[in-house]
Amino acid sequence: MSTKPDVSAFPILHNLPRLDHERFAAHRELEARLQSVIRGEVRFDMGSRALYATDASNYRQLPIGVIVPRDAADVEAALAACRATGAAVLPRGGGTSLAGQCANTAVVFDYSKYMNRLEALDPQAKLATVQPGIVLDRLREAAEVHHLTYAPDPATHNRCTLGGMIGNNSCGVHGLLGGKVVDNVESLDIVLYDGTRMTVGRTHPDELESIMRAGGRKGQIYAGLKRLADQYAPLVREKFPHIPRRVSGYNLDELLPENGFHVARALVGTEGTCANILSAQLNLTASPQHRVLTVLAFPDAFAAADAVPRALEHKPIGLEGFDKMLVDFMRRKGLASRELEKLPPGANFLLLEVGADSEQEARARAEAVARDAQNWPDKPITHICSQSEAESVWYVREMALGAVVFVPGEPDRYEGWEDSAVPPDKLGSYLRDIHKLMDEYGYSTPVYGHYGQGCVHMRINFDFRSDAGVRKFREFIDRAADVVLKYGGSFSGEHGDGQSRAALLPKMFGPELMQAFREFKALWDPDNRMNPGKLVDAVRVYDPAENLRHELASAGGEKLPTRFESHFAFQRDEGSMERATERCVGVGACRKQSPGVMCPSYRATGEEMHSTRGRAHLLWEMLAGDLRHEGFQSDSINEALSLCLSCKACKHECPVQVDMAQYKAEFLAQRYKARRHPLQHYVFAFADKLARWGSRFPRLTNFILRGPFSWIVKRILGVAPQRRLPALAGTSFTSSLGTGKDSSRAGDVPNQNAASVPANASDRQPVVLWPDTWNNYYYPQSLHAAETLLLDAGFRVFTPRHHICCGRPLYDFGFLDQARQYLAGVLDRMTPQIEAGVPFIFLEPSCASVFRDELPELFPHDPRAARLRDSVWLLADFLAANAPQVPADLLKGQRILVHGHCHHKAVFRGPSSEIDLLRKAGATADLIQAGCCGMAGPFGFETEKFEVSKIIANQDLLPAVNAASPETIIVADGFSCREQIDQLGHRRAIHFAEALAAMSGDK
Repeated sequence: MSTKPDVSAFPILHNLPRLDHERFAAHRELEARLQSVIRGEVRFDMGSRALYATDASNYRQLPIGVIVPRDAADVEAALAACRATGAAVLPRGGGTSLAGQCANTAVVFDYSKYMNRLEALDPQAKLATVQPGIVLDRLREAAEVHHLTYAPDPATHNRCTLGGMIGNNSCGVHGLLGGKVVDNVESLDIVLYDGTRMTVGRTHPDELESIMRAGGRKGQIYAGLKRLADQYAPLVREKFPHIPRRVSGYNLDELLPENGFHVARALVGTEGTCANILSAQLNLTASPQHRVLTVLAFPDAFAAADAVPRALEHKPIGLEGFDKMLVDFMRRKGLASRELEKLPPGANFLLLEVGADSEQEARARAEAVARDAQNWPDKPITHICSQSEAESVWYVREMALGAVVFVPGEPDRYEGWEDSAVPPDKLGSYLRDIHKLMDEYGYSTPVYGHYGQGCVHMRINFDFRSDAGVRKFREFIDRAADVVLKYGGSFSGEHGDGQSRAALLPKMFGPELMQAFREFKALWDPDNRMNPGKLVDAVRVYDPAENLRHELASAGGEKLPTRFESHFAFQRDEGSMERATERCVGVGACRKQSPGVMCPSYRATGEEMHSTRGRAHLLWEMLAGDLRHEGFQSDSINEALSLCLSCKACKHECPVQVDMAQYKAEFLAQRYKARRHPLQHYVFAFADKLARWGSRFPRLTNFILRGPFSWIVKRILGVAPQRRLPALAGTSFTSSLGTGKDSSRAGDVPNQNAASVPANASDRQPVVLWPDTWNNYYYPQSLHAAETLLLDAGFRVFTPRHHICCGRPLYDFGFLDQARQYLAGVLDRMTPQIEAGVPFIFLEPSCASVFRDELPELFPHDPRAARLRDSVWLLADFLAANAPQVPADLLKGQRILVHGHCHHKAVFRGPSSEIDLLRKAGATADLIQAGCCGMAGPFGFETEKFEVSKIIANQDLLPAVNAASPETIIVADGFSCREQIDQLGHRRAIHFAEALAAMSGDK
């Protein structure tokens, strides 16, 4: 065990001088130059700069500006402008880096929006050519058509870019199948800071001599590289760890003769410190078409790691591990609850995946693993997974990073020592030693990662909010480095060094190789303007304790956060909106294109500012960073939030459960505290009042809103001319109670003025059928159908006769005082039912979600709010739990497609009950695999949002609707979803209640 170092040896704990590139001041000149020479986007406003100030690490640095190049010509022109003004440059992909390499005082080149094409794919040669901004999964999808894949596959595979992966030398779950990125790059098309453009790859000795003889900038670089290879080859062979996951440092080993003087691979993992990548030719690997996953559960915390050598004997294509703490954290956060049920009991888990060309062979290999494991010293419980079970278990593994932070009752956890790698056969011993060291410092962590290659990830409870905590952190990582070196390991096994580990590299490589690294960088970047201060620098690298996002003070003194009185309680976040925005740790799950709902606006625009991560970062900057002076009047944040559909998908799908719908509502409430809203806000927010008033004269109201002069109304209200405003029904549901042919049933529904539940009422269980605005005034047939189903199921139905509303649209525009008044009215009017524990049955998911989500946040200390929250049901869920029997032939022969409302998926776990009941009734019912419909209440009606609404609808939902036969029934419980399907898909969608009740002949 290493000894404690002298804390005074850490210069960061004193005042360090600024790096030269941080003194850049020619922002306006550079902005003007860039705007004049590139076709892409130039963003130097404070909001855009703040948006790119951090990644998924602990670090934050405000960039000079951001450009979004359209092509290679833009990149070259932008570099010339930066060169003319002396600005540093930072290439960026998905922004999911965990070591601070994507934050710097530099011009950020964001390649992900435009330079994201697959340029070529040659299945015979097993080669693909890609632009740097392409997302890994797009390449994998194209390759899989030919039974090929790109082997390195980080957990962020559905949003990380190939350029970022090359910069980091990424790996992933299937490193055993094909290695790291460095093992899978054939050539790179690059451009240097000085404007030199070249293609680099493997270099035959004759070609090398020819390049050097030709001279010029390329000849100079190659001559320098050859000199480095000749001079430092013995040290490289001696000092570079011979392990599967050595990612730390520069890949000087790729310049050795035995590796073919591979210049492209030498540039892999340079983290933007040497060159800009314009395109890359990548090696593809055969993809096993049949894969079987075996889960091995061990009783001892370290036994899974000890079993790795034996597990590797079975030649798996993936061998992952995680511990019980990770599983416990996920359960406490309510993440992946169904998926966790697939795990056998244990304290530590191995996930061993085998692949083969036939299902029989793959299964046989998995069974051999299970048999052999019974002879291991620590005998595990084994379970061979079905395909669906395997998908669930892999989902648990991929959620790990976000699952281990913001755990109720746990301290904050951070990266900082999360990526070390050792020889796989030493993994168990390393974990024991590193845990002993953590115990000494009072630290703890879940453990997960790529056990088969000796690489483990941790999330330790460092304290970055106090000087003592930072000193303790800095001392710990210095000693942790010694533990890794004891086992011949690497400080980084896939996330790179960036700022987190750069200052530790001299321990690993020694002074001679550090000098070689500096010379390598100087060959490519003699001006030291490519991501300076990260990984390797000619002057000095940033220390791991610099540029911390949570540093106590800035150059201007104390960083006091914005103070205000919030409407929401922010109960999960210590009553603090700032704390709530810190939930975002930058993993970027909101930047995925599929599966799931999150984030519809990012999927439509490809803009960071319209991702959940981008919005959370901007809100944090407003509350505690560089946008504090703008506060809630910040136009940058207002613009970013303008396309938030308040779908709540982030609260459900984001692994740290960021709740952007809540943050948006609070922001707008604060923004309009001292000024009037636009007219449009009032009309849409108080839609319940307009519906109530309009229902008195529905024909006249419909004529005004939908007749020949409706264009005037639309223009005044800012409604898109392509939209039709919804038509009011001739009679609302509540108006029909106690009248007409339904009077015998409706007679059971008392007037709300006398709505207490009678003590001596019928033995039938009472329920409240909630008359939400949309179904009451626009689609009363849905409520009639629901009433029929409930009565036929033996329940006594109560409905408030007079107007009542949850106020859902108020949140979209920040009318939180009024929203609170609406809910206070509900609590007062419905107190008898609430106190009696009567179930409240809802048809509209967005209205039901108010009582599950917003009500407890606005009334955290009112016990009625908690009781009502727990009494809220969606109709299908209630029937499935309390009256699941339906006639088996009720819907026999019917084909039904079900679309789930966003709030239904986010708050109520989706329409599984609807599908189950429809199937029980004999229908062939399937879920439409779609995200948001794009309507989202008033969102899709607004003129400036109509095109975005169309894009979202056409991504998943409308193609499925258009592909359905005319006889297929489309079920959508959300009012907005039905409107979108009707107006853009030209199909009538109905509520689940209508589908089930219509066939009973009693509608």
